[in-house]
Amino acid sequence: MPQTKAHLRVTTHSWPGGFLAGEVRAGNYEWQFHWNFRGGKLRVQPSLGRSLIFEPLGRFLERSDYQLEPGGDYEFILRSRL
Repeated sequence: MPQTKAHLRVTTHSWPGGFLAGEVRAGNYEWQFHWNFRGGKLRVQPSLGRSLIFEPLGRFLERSDYQLEPGGDYEFILRSRL
């Protein structure tokens, strides 16, 4: 099965505000994300390639949100080749 490693960096995290923001890179793509963990809403920009990262990023954030810290670098695997 093809795979691509995605690199995520958390830039902002607010418990009182209920959100986590940062950037994610995979292949030749780069996105900015903003995740409202209280409401479960994820925004990913720009739209180019967003469909490739949206679901895997959402799953990673839901699974790891309490472990993610601002300035931290993280990785997860996409089940496709970018």
